[in-house]
Amino acid sequence: MRTPALGPAERGEALARMADRELDVLVVGSGVVGAGTALDAATRGLETGLVEARDWASGTSSRSSKLVHGGLRYLEMLDFALVREALKERGLLLERIAPHLVKPVPFLYPLKHRGWERLYAGAGVALYDAMSVSSGHGRGLPVHRHLTRTKALRVAPCLRKDALVGALQYYDAQVDDARFVTALVRTAARYGAHVANRARVVGVLREGARVVGARVHDLEQGGEFEVRARQVVNASGVWTDETQALIGERGQFHVRASKGIHLVVPRDRIHSTTGLILRTEKSVLFVIPWGRHWIVGTTDTDWDLDKAHPAASSADIDYLLEHVNEVLAVPLTRDDVEGVYAGLRPLLAGESDATSKLSREHTVAHPVPGMVVVAGGKYTTYRVMAKDAVDEAVHGLDRRVGPCVTEEVPLVGAVGYKALWNARARIARRCGLHVARVEHLLNRYGALADEVLELIAQDPSLGEPLQGADDYLRAEAVYAASHEGARHLDDVLTRRTRISIETFDRGTRTAREVAELMAGVLGWGQEQIDKEVEHYEKRVEAERESQRQPDDLTADAARLGAPDIVPL
Repeated sequence: MRTPALGPAERGEALARMADRELDVLVVGSGVVGAGTALDAATRGLETGLVEARDWASGTSSRSSKLVHGGLRYLEMLDFALVREALKERGLLLERIAPHLVKPVPFLYPLKHRGWERLYAGAGVALYDAMSVSSGHGRGLPVHRHLTRTKALRVAPCLRKDALVGALQYYDAQVDDARFVTALVRTAARYGAHVANRARVVGVLREGARVVGARVHDLEQGGEFEVRARQVVNASGVWTDETQALIGERGQFHVRASKGIHLVVPRDRIHSTTGLILRTEKSVLFVIPWGRHWIVGTTDTDWDLDKAHPAASSADIDYLLEHVNEVLAVPLTRDDVEGVYAGLRPLLAGESDATSKLSREHTVAHPVPGMVVVAGGKYTTYRVMAKDAVDEAVHGLDRRVGPCVTEEVPLVGAVGYKALWNARARIARRCGLHVARVEHLLNRYGALADEVLELIAQDPSLGEPLQGADDYLRAEAVYAASHEGARHLDDVLTRRTRISIETFDRGTRTAREVAELMAGVLGWGQEQIDKEVEHYEKRVEAERESQRQPDDLTADAARLGAPDIVPL
């Protein structure tokens, strides 16, 4: 089965097809849950559409901790069902659905107290491993191990000797969250879904009390059109309440946004062969290996300001540095920080005022005939949320529909990945690339790396690294625009690659080169290239200014100083 490209022509064709027929299901929002819902519906044989106001994963689903995990801390809350469910999904992603994108990662948990803490924490991690194995999909990860202080310092020499008396080491998994969502969208398109980003829902179509579709504004080409659908699924995450307002309904539940920020620092700033998990007074803090970098996060604070561009304040950055430096022998400083990003968790509001205590469970509702709402949850369990949303939508269809099959559906790039990985040295010789470059491509595109290599075969200059971001090849910028739906410079620097957080200049040195590479695919002239670069530079400066502000209010005001390239 051919994997469709998501270039400009394909986007236009998808919009035209959505406008000229009645869909079974229209999904609004292409975060991980919306993209997963579109894939679930399409693989049940339903005529499916997916629209997104901005870019794939441009909200919460590109700004997470990049972890696929069971949620070890939820065991302490006695939420065994959530952990068991998440561990099963983690195993499926590692073994079957996306082995090219989801990878094992070790974590060290320093122990500060002798005796009781090792027994208490050890019992929790042992239960975590046991639940993983019992799910039937957790045998691929090593089990936890107990370490003395001496052995812990061998695997993590960065730690202060007085910061631990021993440690536990266990395994979870990580993922490039935005790339994963792009793979979900392309997989949905492969099974027949019509997908379009930069297409904003501005109203709903109703016949009496029933929702029968949506009015969609094409933000790229202009104009509005109607998309008729027998069921509309609202999967808009932290925007759930705003989307519900389009039908004059607040909904049966309320979604609150919790802000989490992360710092990115170079790999040589923290000397360790393992990630770290640290307990704070409010939550947990992760130090996560990320290629040639570390991700340090996260915070957990209420946020009721701009949802499109949550801002990290100076206080947020100081909080993370203060807590991670409590255990590091060589403290991190502001000068060590390459990148900063902030994201919002969509939490189902409960009785607690603390966002850290709100539910990570998800809810599916049918507030009015013809519309399903799915909200809450966590990244790892997106597939379960999608299944529940489509199950609910199917109730509104007057025909038999097959059951969910996404447990058995690998994402694009997964099939053949392991064979290509074994042949990576031969591929490198054939293409004239260093084997490390081929490994990089395989771990980002899986078997679809062949499509990127074909671009290089046609134009060898695309096999050169990007100036100022030499982890990435020039071909990847072209491929993002021609195959992955990237419509603007920001899409490539922030989500198709991670240049915006992996370089000290935040991607400004690379911006013009990437814009010029995209121009050939998207038909940009010099004026549009200049506009894209100017917008990106203003965005970076606004983010830097927000990170110098003392609190959320002033940080938000500073970040909003740079408007979107495509106004909503």
